[in-house]
Amino acid sequence: MTRSMTAFARIEGEHIAWEIRSVNQRYLDTTFRLPENLRIVEPELRNLLRGKLHRGKVECSLRFDSSPAGIDGDAIDFDALSRLGRLVDHISAAQQNIAPVNPLEMLKWPGVMKEEAEEFDVMASRVKKLFAKALDALVDMREREGRELEKVLVDRLQALSSLVGTIREQAPVIADRLATRLREKIADLGVDTDAGRLEQELVYMAQRADVQEELDRLETHIEEVRNTLASDGPVGRRLDFLMQELNREANTLSSKSSTADTSIQAVELKVTIEQMREQIQNIE
Repeated sequence: MTRSMTAFARIEGEHIAWEIRSVNQRYLDTTFRLPENLRIVEPELRNLLRGKLHRGKVECSLRFDSSPAGIDGDAIDFDALSRLGRLVDHISAAQQNIAPVNPLEMLKWPGVMKEEAEEFDVMASRVKKLFAKALDALVDMREREGRELEKVLVDRLQALSSLVGTIREQAPVIADRLATRLREKIADLGVDTDAGRLEQELVYMAQRADVQEELDRLETHIEEVRNTLASDGPVGRRLDFLMQELNREANTLSSKSSTADTSIQAVELKVTIEQMREQIQNIE
């Protein structure tokens, strides 16, 4: 299945919200931003994420509603809040040009809000359930983006197939053109040539200009890209490898080009392959 690695999801609950962002990365690289008192649930969240995603740089942020609605004054540890306020004042006096601290942001500091064990268990459960929903939303977006990327790649594959077909049609006449060109040059010079030696040279030129093997391999790689796009599971790394193989054959084809038309088509092949490679960098 083709999935993009670029996506964003935000799911809100009661006074909390999860935001998950992902961009392309060679491996799976995850970062969690959680309050210190909820770090204990991070391993469970990481395991859940690894079960859904395989590649990408993923940032997961848990945000709390900073509005005063729903905050019970009895739940605030005012002694801890007072100590935190004095610490903020001390830092402000020691450093210049520090932005003022939002008092509501201070409520998020560990220890400022009183929490009983039962309340923590309830909060941890809510956080995990909401994270699962946010993760599902992220996966859905990655799949939607992946389907669009797949359409682009299929169009590029068709362009590659057309170019390969055109070169294959022209290949049989290339040797004849080279032979004719060589005979014309010899005739212009007005020199006598050994017929056997000339025939050997023509055979050598034909072999050097033969691109049938490269065209066969290009068609094989194109078909393998199609099969990979239709397969299950992460496909990005295999597609990246196939782009390298396609580019290698295109370079060989370019080095063997003996006519202007073939040279131009070889360049078009490489341009199209590079366009595909850029898109594939964002596929899981």
